[in-house]
Amino acid sequence: MTLLGADGLAMQDDGQHPWILSLDMNGTPHRWINWQAACHYHARDLVAWSVGDHAFRFLGGTSRLTGERSQITTQSIIAIKGRALRPDALHKIPPLNNRELFRRDQHLCAYCGHRLPGSQLTRDHIHPVSQGGRDIWMNVVTACRPCNQRKSGRTPEQARMALLYAPYVPNKAEYLILSNRHILADQMDFLTRHLPRQSRLLVHP
Repeated sequence: MTLLGADGLAMQDDGQHPWILSLDMNGTPHRWINWQAACHYHARDLVAWSVGDHAFRFLGGTSRLTGERSQITTQSIIAIKGRALRPDALHKIPPLNNRELFRRDQHLCAYCGHRLPGSQLTRDHIHPVSQGGRDIWMNVVTACRPCNQRKSGRTPEQARMALLYAPYVPNKAEYLILSNRHILADQMDFLTRHLPRQSRLLVHP
């Protein structure tokens, strides 16, 4: 199957682009799906409605009977029929990993305030694991390696190192933004409307 962009030109399928944002019937953000999955939903008439400024056209095989080539067009945001997430789905705690943690904290060390690339950052447990601290969003911040080593297995108070910002749990919409490096502008606009007030994604450095 050939993938065409909105301009009608062929696009390289690199396994990352384009990601389609899938929603439930009520418009609650659900997950990212690849274009193959989007085609599957369209082909089975499982797309309830779609929005977005970007449209992608997928060309399939040629029919022996008509000689016409099959094609499916999808927008960048689609709602799936029969899928209704729980009202609290948007606030379900997402999985914790370093990439999304660093992006949540805008790659800023919580102790010295330096903005660094991910290769120079670490996950710091505010209340150390050695002292019973848990590996959860509310107990972790981004720290540069020197600050993490200096803090060692101590709390910020014990190490006399003040936190420059407080941790928080990203909601589903924020996690979807954090987990996609190829997000489209219309998808970003849609997800931004679902961000919590304390989201750092709403604050521009």
